[in-house]
Amino acid sequence: MVLTVGLDVGTTSSKAVVVCENGKILAQGRAGTPWDTSASGVQVAACDLLESAKAALSLALKDAPSGRIVALGITSMGESGVLVDAQSRPLTPIIAWHDTRDGQELADLRNHVTEDDFARRTGLPLRAQWSLTKHRWLLDHVPAAGRAVRRLNIAEWIAFSLGGEAVTEQSLASRTGWLDLATRDWWSDALEWSGLNVSLLPELVTAGTNIGTVAAEAGLSRLTGAALTVAGHDHQAAVVGAGAGGTRDVLDSCGTAEALVRTIDPGLEPGAVLKLTRAGITVGWSAIADKWTMLGGTQAGVILQTTLSMLGQSTRDICRLDGEAAGTRTGGLRLRGKDPASLTLEGISGHVTPARVWMAAVDAVTAQADEVHTAMNAVVGPHASMVVTGGWSRSTALLKAKERAFGKVRLSSVQETGARGAALFGGMAAGLFGDIHDFPAPAQTPAAAFPQQGSLVGPDNTSRDRVPS
Repeated sequence: MVLTVGLDVGTTSSKAVVVCENGKILAQGRAGTPWDTSASGVQVAACDLLESAKAALSLALKDAPSGRIVALGITSMGESGVLVDAQSRPLTPIIAWHDTRDGQELADLRNHVTEDDFARRTGLPLRAQWSLTKHRWLLDHVPAAGRAVRRLNIAEWIAFSLGGEAVTEQSLASRTGWLDLATRDWWSDALEWSGLNVSLLPELVTAGTNIGTVAAEAGLSRLTGAALTVAGHDHQAAVVGAGAGGTRDVLDSCGTAEALVRTIDPGLEPGAVLKLTRAGITVGWSAIADKWTMLGGTQAGVILQTTLSMLGQSTRDICRLDGEAAGTRTGGLRLRGKDPASLTLEGISGHVTPARVWMAAVDAVTAQADEVHTAMNAVVGPHASMVVTGGWSRSTALLKAKERAFGKVRLSSVQETGARGAALFGGMAAGLFGDIHDFPAPAQTPAAAFPQQGSLVGPDNTSRDRVPS
């Protein structure tokens, strides 16, 4: 039996899967991401993150059937990176994508470039999140950063540490603020502002590119000699893993954050890019060769969890709430707010039941997702297929609300879509597949046929863990 392995290094945890040639997941493992949270911010030591990733791989390999493992594909969260010295040793901590310690750097960047110019150039809204302000902060506060000879994104660092060549994968590059969207080349002004010499950035590649093999020194004996590839930004690996990589497909990932991801042909006019970024939607190079990706998100999962907590309920109660909410009208009850820390209920009158409040929350997060979806459609046209994944997609009330808003939706049978997508890109690196059109499709189920499984909902059952990256 020929096997491939996929690794998804995410905000909450690293997930590893072992996949056979027909795309079925045969074994999986998980290990928590060891963030260090303090008054200064959220960060993790690069070597600790590497060990967590290897632990997830070891757990998956332990349960894997016998067979020849030919490839390992690695995807990860974006924006965060690793600076290494001439001996390939990490010099600085990995700052979390959502860490806001770079507020002063962001303010300085705003003095150097307008929001519109930054967005047209990079496809990103000008806000805290991207790599360039984090790098500037490191140079200003961590003296060792000045000795760096390489800068790697997280998936690239893990692959490099396991024996691969140093590369920069294009979808991860598009999350840095350094890549010119139109030219697919480095933006010299952004590099200069952040103090990054272009020599620190390895060659740009696409997901599925063979970058070497897993070394014996990595300590993962079953993977030794397996082809290595960086499978890109985890949302985009999830698109591939869920079978939603067509240009008229939408992946709706309903995790702690809700992310809508759509693959498109490159070459949008700058005005169209600006229209999307003003709506909070990013535009960047895709993990899929010769494609771009639109990505927009909301805090839907956090809002739903906050609503449950307000009601004194947990995710175990969702099946019951969904049942009670069936056919229930909100009666003018509205949940307002996009920030989970400042939600309000309006229109309270008569007998307000938990089911009515739950439906108000479901309607609210669906309306927020519809805003993102509508903004995408206004630029590239309507979608043909929507695939829903992630833990909150097990709520039948949420699925019905989505079908009212978006038309028919389909549920992916795959929970770890990012890791599965990474495994398939690994198969491309090993020569099992010529391109993504050769990838085996996962099973999908019409939402109407999916059984009610509220108890499965929650962040531990999600494919992604943040907004919107």
